[in-house]
Amino acid sequence: MEIVVAFLFVAFVVFAVDRLLLFMESRGHVNWRRTRRRDLSAEPAAELDSLLEDPVREPTRGP
Repeated sequence: MEIVVAFLFVAFVVFAVDRLLLFMESRGHVNWRRTRRRDLSAEPAAELDSLLEDPVREPTRGP
C-alpha cells in the first residue's frame, strides 16, 4: 500500500510542476512545452567546411 501512495505522490508532484511551468510559460518566463518549431531556414547557417579548413595565406612580396 505504501508503494501505491508513493507512486500517487510522485505523479501528483510531476503534474503540479508541469502545470506550474505551463503557467510560467504563459507569462513569458520560461519555454516549457508549448513552443513552436523554429524555422531552420531563417536561422544562420555556419559553413562547417570553412571552419575546419586551414586559412589561406597570401603570398608575401620579396625585395
